[in-house]
Amino acid sequence: MSYDPSRPDVIADPYPAFHVLQAQDPAHWSDILRGWVVTRYADVKTALHDRRLSSDRITPFVAHESVRESAHVKELGRIAGRWVVFNDPPAHTRLRGFINTAFTSRAVERLRPRIEAIVDALLAAVIDRGTMDVIGDFAYPLPVIVIAEMLGVPPEGREPMKAWSDELALFIGSALGTPDKYERASRAMTGMCSYFREIVGARRRQPREDLITALVDAEQQGGQLSEDELVATCVLLLFAGHETTTNLIGNGLLGLLRHPDALNALRADPALIEPAVEELLRYDGPTQAQVRVALEDIGLHGKTIRAGDRVFVMVNAANRDPARFADPDRVDLTRADNAHVAFGYGAHFCVGAPLARLEGQIAIAAAVRRLGDLALAPGDLTWLPSMVFRGVRSLPVTFTPSRRTGYAAGP
Repeated sequence: MSYDPSRPDVIADPYPAFHVLQAQDPAHWSDILRGWVVTRYADVKTALHDRRLSSDRITPFVAHESVRESAHVKELGRIAGRWVVFNDPPAHTRLRGFINTAFTSRAVERLRPRIEAIVDALLAAVIDRGTMDVIGDFAYPLPVIVIAEMLGVPPEGREPMKAWSDELALFIGSALGTPDKYERASRAMTGMCSYFREIVGARRRQPREDLITALVDAEQQGGQLSEDELVATCVLLLFAGHETTTNLIGNGLLGLLRHPDALNALRADPALIEPAVEELLRYDGPTQAQVRVALEDIGLHGKTIRAGDRVFVMVNAANRDPARFADPDRVDLTRADNAHVAFGYGAHFCVGAPLARLEGQIAIAAAVRRLGDLALAPGDLTWLPSMVFRGVRSLPVTFTPSRRTGYAAGP
């Protein structure tokens, strides 16, 4: 087969195509992507910690003859190239060290009361309507508020951040069928950087108890973090801190709504929420692929991946590999040995995984508990046309309206 990720049916449901590739062509060269597509669980897990596959997809992209004269691409490369996710050790190790402590399980657990208050307030705002857009009303605002508060971004900064993040996602997420994505993403990156430079300057003058102040301290103590790296890290944390969690919540609730038995099981036993979130991450995770670049020739299933070739490591395909997971296309909240790779594997395992898990658990549990007769609203869903991100633009649902419960805490 020829894998075409831009086909509408594949965007809506990529898993049948993944199963064909797993069975027939597990190391698949895609002319459309101009790269290799790896789909089996064992191969994906190996690829994610193989030092011969570099996470730096920015440098070769910026140097490619088709885009290297573009000022927009150069600016994107200058900032994104300083993101920890696009660096290999030792730079990756150094940059990751500055943000690790903010996202430990213990540090994240201290955020639980605030996350619960935000979730309560968001649900209270729609509870008497009987309908909402899960994405716009709930799954997007929650992680944006949380990461903005952690960084120290004031409430009035959230709306421009949303607009910039949406445009930036066109580049980072390898958007399909968007010819002007580099120009739009470059303008967004410039806007975000300018915004954060102002906040960084303010924190130098007047420190606060927030993550930007902590990064400023790291920059000032020994010069281990340059200002460009500091600003780039702020952009990454704001962007990554909400993009995937929004889709975790959206995809998770959609998965439950499409599997009523699982939804009813969670409603009957709220203690299932932790394994439920892990199963929903496996079933339809928010990150469809990670991209690597071969540093040397690599043999795989009788093929040769040449040095310089791009490799699309399809983590969502791996999480539905029937060779690893029994009945992989079914949501099973009691699944044992659920070693999914939704957050990656190895050195680049998602640093924000503890926060994403906690937000997903609190949000999904509250929605299931408080929204009676929760159901999908009629109409087709529009999926993000992205190679990297997996989620819907909007998720309208209906439920039985109920009286507001008077939560005072606002988002």
